[in-house]
Amino acid sequence: MERHILVVFPHPDDEAFGSAGFIATQTRKGVPITYACATLGEMGRNMGKPFFANRETLPDIRRKELQDACKVMGIDDLRMLGFRDKTLEFEAPNKLSDVVAEIIDDVNPSLVITFYPGHGVHPDHDACGEAVIDAISKLPMDKRPVVYCKAITKNVTEVLGEPDLEFDVSDVLDVKIAAMEAHRSQTEGLLSRMKETLESGETEVMNWLKRETFWIYPTFKGQQ
Repeated sequence: MERHILVVFPHPDDEAFGSAGFIATQTRKGVPITYACATLGEMGRNMGKPFFANRETLPDIRRKELQDACKVMGIDDLRMLGFRDKTLEFEAPNKLSDVVAEIIDDVNPSLVITFYPGHGVHPDHDACGEAVIDAISKLPMDKRPVVYCKAITKNVTEVLGEPDLEFDVSDVLDVKIAAMEAHRSQTEGLLSRMKETLESGETEVMNWLKRETFWIYPTFKGQQ
């Protein structure tokens, strides 16, 4: 059983798609989880379907959606770090990693979840993962938490190999879907199409929903 889990992603909803099931299984076991979300995703392209947000209102809407998603998953410690969306790669060196280091020092996690640097597709994803790895790399080896990374680049297994970990989250699928639904401004259209696909009997989407995979960052594999 993990002592404490720290989740670090750049945008609201990053946690819902790839990690909400695993997070829910852990909170149900009583594992404390801190979620450090770097931005409010205020530059998100989606404004709801039908529209109910605009560029001015979106930050507040996404803040509330993130809070609602955390309640669904059982996360009590949400930390919104206040960085600007789509700018993490341009921040001063060490700025985000120093913030992450402070949180690590505060909560002393045994496990950290973030994006795999270079395999996050979005520049903010990669910058966030790099900052987390940089913060942890500065710790003594015996103080470093294990790092589970999400990797979503095309053909990622050709580069990284098969995932180190695969979790069947069928038992908490209702929680995962509810977490996705909480991010309504970004997911309403997608979930509507997904529901139609599931009702048609197609199984690929359901298999994707039930399966969550992670790669253990190489520097830390020996600590598993």
